[in-house]
Amino acid sequence: MKELIEFIARSLVENPDFVMVNEEPGEDGTTVVTLVAAPEDMGRIIGKQGRTAKAMRTLLNAKATRENRRATLRIEE
Repeated sequence: MKELIEFIARSLVENPDFVMVNEEPGEDGTTVVTLVAAPEDMGRIIGKQGRTAKAMRTLLNAKATRENRRATLRIEE
């Protein structure tokens, strides 16, 4: 799951070297994927009205469902 989010984020931003993705277990068995990008690229990551972030979350949930897991995406600066 980490690789999927990292690939999408690096494809979107102008500074792909500043993209960092961490995957860690959260409460109740949920996997928490944290995406960190440069402040000037946050607009590209989130998208208009959050559409890009919502699409990334949808893809993450689809992949997690195929693996019989649960996952959430947290976006930070």
